[in-house]
Amino acid sequence: MDMNLLVALDALLTENSVTAAAERLHTSAPTMSRTLARLRRILDDPLLVRAGRDLVPTPRALELRGEVRAVTERARALFAPAPAADPASIVRTFDLQISDLFATTVMAQLITDVRTQAPGITLRFRPDTLEDTPALREGLVDLEVGVLGRADPEIRDEALVTESLVGVVRATHPLVSGRAVTARRFAAADHVAVSRRGRPRGPIDEVLADLGLHRRVTAVVPTYAASLFLARETDVVCVAPATTGRETLDVLGLRTFALPFELPPLVLGMAWHPRNDRDRTHGWLRERVRHVFTERA
Repeated sequence: MDMNLLVALDALLTENSVTAAAERLHTSAPTMSRTLARLRRILDDPLLVRAGRDLVPTPRALELRGEVRAVTERARALFAPAPAADPASIVRTFDLQISDLFATTVMAQLITDVRTQAPGITLRFRPDTLEDTPALREGLVDLEVGVLGRADPEIRDEALVTESLVGVVRATHPLVSGRAVTARRFAAADHVAVSRRGRPRGPIDEVLADLGLHRRVTAVVPTYAASLFLARETDVVCVAPATTGRETLDVLGLRTFALPFELPPLVLGMAWHPRNDRDRTHGWLRERVRHVFTERA
């Protein structure tokens, strides 16, 4: 059965005229006559028969009229563009993976933003253990937000802001006593490194090595939040984004200083699987994430 035959049958049974049905479907009368002949063979019924100058439906045609109309309307609705997302009426749960770097800043603002406009949406934040796994591909995560890195080749991503890193210490730390923070003074201080895998070395150590310097890492913690609390309570140095993390740094009473060397900037963005490209609600959520990041920039 050709689906187009249903559309033609609907037009014929509505108009009771080959010519009018042809005009309705923007085709020729001969083409519609051939279509009627095909329908008669398939349904084993004349459907429309001559009554003087007009055509009248057979009993079988009358039986089919309502059902054919309902089927064609459902088919048209199936292929129609999806309706625009109405945040206020959406009831849905999204799984998000947000880097610990933003757990105390962007996460809270995003929850507030979404709750205000779409109270039926629940944001479920997945653990850091899903990082470096095909979570987006496997559907475990709907949206990943953080430092853009390598991902599966089909994954879509969008850069949101570019951040620079600053040094972070407590207010009484000797590095912010008034003297300029040089690379040598920086390296001589005690440091806390952030690594879920317990690695004490990173890009900072590579830069210092190029300068002939070496820093002492006294602790390795799995999250940025832990490093900030350590910096508040002890004389250790950690690093944080200059803009995105500003609110948390102020709340903790921490001081920042410009790093005495160049580090590659952090590109912060979001990533998602192409299955969600055309999902209107997912697109709305991406727009809200975009808004939260650009508002903080």
